[in-house]
Amino acid sequence: MRNDRVFTIKDLLARPVFAKARLAAGQGGTSRQVGWVHVLEITNVSPYVSPHDLILSTGLWLQSEEGREEYLLQLIQSEAAGLCVEFGTSIHGIPEELIKLADSHQFPLIVFEQPVRFVEITQDIHALLINHQHQLLKSLETYSRQLQQRTLQSTDMSAVLNLLHEYAAKPVVYISSMEPGSFVPGLPPEMEQAIYTWYEQEVEHLDLNDSDTELWFRIDEQNVLLCHPVVCFGQVFSAVGMIVHPSAPVEYLKLLLDYTAKAAAALTLRSQFLEEKMVRNQNELIQDLMNGHIHQEEQAQTRMGLRLLVKGQYWFAGGVIEIEHQLKGTGRERMEANHQDILVLLRSLLKKNNLPSLIMLKNNQVYLCCAKEESSTSTSQKLAKALENIIGDVRRFAGRNLKQVAIHAGFGKIRNRLTSMPESLQEAYQVIEVSRSVKRMEHICFYERMGIYQMLKALPQSFLRPFVNDHLGVLIEYDRTHHLQLVETLEAYLQNFGSKRDAAAQLFIHRQTLYNRLEKLGELMGPGFMEQGRRVCLEMALLAHNMIEDEQAHRS
Repeated sequence: MRNDRVFTIKDLLARPVFAKARLAAGQGGTSRQVGWVHVLEITNVSPYVSPHDLILSTGLWLQSEEGREEYLLQLIQSEAAGLCVEFGTSIHGIPEELIKLADSHQFPLIVFEQPVRFVEITQDIHALLINHQHQLLKSLETYSRQLQQRTLQSTDMSAVLNLLHEYAAKPVVYISSMEPGSFVPGLPPEMEQAIYTWYEQEVEHLDLNDSDTELWFRIDEQNVLLCHPVVCFGQVFSAVGMIVHPSAPVEYLKLLLDYTAKAAAALTLRSQFLEEKMVRNQNELIQDLMNGHIHQEEQAQTRMGLRLLVKGQYWFAGGVIEIEHQLKGTGRERMEANHQDILVLLRSLLKKNNLPSLIMLKNNQVYLCCAKEESSTSTSQKLAKALENIIGDVRRFAGRNLKQVAIHAGFGKIRNRLTSMPESLQEAYQVIEVSRSVKRMEHICFYERMGIYQMLKALPQSFLRPFVNDHLGVLIEYDRTHHLQLVETLEAYLQNFGSKRDAAAQLFIHRQTLYNRLEKLGELMGPGFMEQGRRVCLEMALLAHNMIEDEQAHRS
């Protein structure tokens, strides 16, 4: 008995208990699936009928002309499999208008010319359906055991795909963002290309919060791809599917795909964890780069495993990802487990984005350097965008799955030399410091986007503090004793280019209150503080003041 088959009206009419039955209407609906059988005599049937139910009736509802068409329409609209009516107990015939109604909807209407025992019919059909369900569960259990054996013996996905093909008896498809796809057996090139294109457009960046895990792709009139994404750490890394006919029953096939997708996810994770054991050479290379022990660019790229380019060049991004455990008392084992989960996810995302990389975990910091081969003038921008998306994915994973773990990330300038990694890491540290201490910069990951903070971070505190005191000291001291918020008022006034209305709105104060504060500002600083030269110094001092204050608050 095939596990993916369903029982239809045609199958049931061949059973001995239907030997004295005839199909009175709905000849075109004999392929309707039968999922259950029960007796129903009441006229309000909608709440009690599920799709694929076969209804048995003595025809009491036919004794009254009023409502009998409505009764049949309720069954049709409930997607019942069909209706069996017994003659001789309540009625002796079916009105012609009901025959026409059933025919027009291809709804099977079966009649028994003489009374029958409904209990014998339900027992026979239920036994058939239950036995089939039992066989299906046994088959799934056997499949699960064999699947587990194959995944334990090897990390080769082809063994899993061959087993799925054996059980499903359908063409099997495996598409991955991290490795070449597989088709068992092979498909025509144009069909394979269509599946690749669909995967890249619809599956690879799937939002699992807004989508079902069951996906469909209509290839042509005769072929549909039923697909299930392979999910690790909340990310789609691949998909497994099979090609079926649009009208084929798929419940059993869906279960096979669900089992297979989970096995593929386990293989993906195991492969990534195995890679973690092979990172010693990477760690040595990163240490050598950080310590400036490698001076030849060709040597550095060769050790990273990059092929030497005849034309063009590589772009490199060096950075640091800091894992902050905000929950006090987090155990060492829990912290290390979190670090490994993040590291595995990070490697997988870099591989998914085709970015060759060096990664080293030290305490709670991940040192990262990744490369992208130059393909156009915007290669560095594409590299930055890919890294921005990856950091976003890591942060989302940490937010959803790790208890009070925050991710801070910084990347230095994107350069065309791997040996420039020390400079990139220094810049990356500055990005993290600024993003953690300056609220408006908390989402900045790249040194190029720090703006004026590039210069402010490069200046020593021994210069910045006197500079701030020279230009804002009188206001800071006045606020300390009078709590008039003059520094905040000046900042809002400058940010709004001298617009009193906008500044008052930003500060949530009455305009007259702003006038009073501006009068006090003029009194303390002199009337020319909005002149260009003075204004530039004040804006710089305000940024430096906020940065210093935020850094102090963060340390405390």
